[in-house]
Amino acid sequence: MEYLWLKAFHVAAVATWIGGMLMLSLAVAALPASASGNAPFIDAVARWNRYITSPAMLLAWGFGIALAIQGGWFTETWLLIKLPIIFALSGVHGALSGRLRKREGNTAQTLPAPLKYAGEMTVATIIVVAILAVAKPF
Repeated sequence: MEYLWLKAFHVAAVATWIGGMLMLSLAVAALPASASGNAPFIDAVARWNRYITSPAMLLAWGFGIALAIQGGWFTETWLLIKLPIIFALSGVHGALSGRLRKREGNTAQTLPAPLKYAGEMTVATIIVVAILAVAKPF
């Protein structure tokens, strides 16, 4: 596939993934699990995560790897810094997804401190990743 098409699909997948993660982090951090009135919203977020956000993450990974292979970037410092950050972001997505599944089952549990700030972490992380990917400072 041509570079510009790969890049366009990668950017679209990343935008969808990050948007979904922000919604997911808000749903997990802001809504009490015990409030029965939140069930329709939590169900909608869970469906969105399952059918849109998670596949977008997989597509972002796939297109990103294809770009790195095509560009021969696996030895570039900026990519070697970016990859662990993206692994961590994927882990946060997994933790948020798991927490949402527990809320779907109305399991009242306290939210681990780091997940309370998942939205802020996601925004900060994506800013760093965008700088690394666009400016390639190293």
